[in-house]
Amino acid sequence: MISINFFYIICYVWLGLAGITFIALQLVTAPYGRHVKKGWGALIPNQLGWFLMELPAFTIMFFCWIWSESSNYAQLLFGIWSMHYFFRTFVFPFRIKTKGKQMPIYIMWSAVFFNIINAGINGYYLSVLEHYSSDDFYSWKFYLGAFLFITGFLGNQISDTILIRLRTDRDQSYKIPQGFLFKYVSCPNHFCEIVEWAGFAIMAWNLPALCFLAWTLANLLPRAMKHHQWYLNQFPDYPKDRKSIIPFVL
Repeated sequence: MISINFFYIICYVWLGLAGITFIALQLVTAPYGRHVKKGWGALIPNQLGWFLMELPAFTIMFFCWIWSESSNYAQLLFGIWSMHYFFRTFVFPFRIKTKGKQMPIYIMWSAVFFNIINAGINGYYLSVLEHYSSDDFYSWKFYLGAFLFITGFLGNQISDTILIRLRTDRDQSYKIPQGFLFKYVSCPNHFCEIVEWAGFAIMAWNLPALCFLAWTLANLLPRAMKHHQWYLNQFPDYPKDRKSIIPFVL
């Protein structure tokens, strides 16, 4: 068992690295999906890469959950995290229609490291350091956080489904997505995931959850902006009034 002071030092360092990553991703486009290019080393099939890189986020928190004797409120937080990553690990990779597409192994291992740290600090806090009580179920943090998490989770699932249905086994080309929040932004799947983890951070109200939200923003904001610019460059008729990720704002 590590000291609480050392644990918080780890969290603050990790929070600082999220800021550095955000700045770096303004300058470098992560080479996967539509942005894959040569020069980033060996490649791995896209679906396998997604499965492997999301697996630690599910398994670490799941085992912390079943081995802990945490409060009921912490158990709920374990459960909603595990629900999200169950879908990301065991459902989403097998739904996407990316036949023949690959990602750099470097990207996969970077995501594995990211998920190990984030799941590790959140799992450790909820299993060892948490101090919730039954009163937390009646707090504004629970109601607001639960609303945002559920809304973001459902919105993320709907957005992913729209994107997946744009492809068929015979036609793997990119198309302009339509409907739902795509009317307002290019990447509602990323927007909804940010809303989801903002809800989790409010419900949890602790430093590790804030760290994960910061990393979510650091990764998804630059990615959405690069996706948006790619759409504008790829499709001359792309809707000019769409924003990249936050409706009417960004």
